[in-house]
Amino acid sequence: MAQKKRRAMPTREELRIWRNYIETAETLRTRLDGRMQSESSLSSADYRVLLALSEADRRTLRSSELAELIGWQRSRLSHHLARMEKRGLVHRTPCPDDVHGINVQLTDLGAESFRHGSVPHLRDVHELFVDALTPEQLAQVDEFSAALRRHLDLEP
Repeated sequence: MAQKKRRAMPTREELRIWRNYIETAETLRTRLDGRMQSESSLSSADYRVLLALSEADRRTLRSSELAELIGWQRSRLSHHLARMEKRGLVHRTPCPDDVHGINVQLTDLGAESFRHGSVPHLRDVHELFVDALTPEQLAQVDEFSAALRRHLDLEP
């Protein structure tokens, strides 16, 4: 059986679907980010860092591991951590086993800020995302996301 030849460019319909997806995802992200900022004084970037640290063993990660985990370049993370450290949300210390490494630890204030911000954020996720879809549509979104993650080599 001959393999189907792929088009080099998306069709008009594929582009329409793509734009709808991108514009809707961006609107959803913007609304969630705005609500988080107003309800908890945390940015979505703060929340990503705090979430990763809250799930880490002893609430601590090496900065290089944290950067990889949240998909940021080390320089972006370093600048963001400096701002978070000034606010008392995280604490950075040199790694005892690596002269160039930095450990990032979630502070008690950071953990409390994360807990305080999570409740309204999760309610907002439910209101703006989950409530818009049927259980079947949620399952389809899960399948769609898994297919994209596999295609982009994001699956473990």
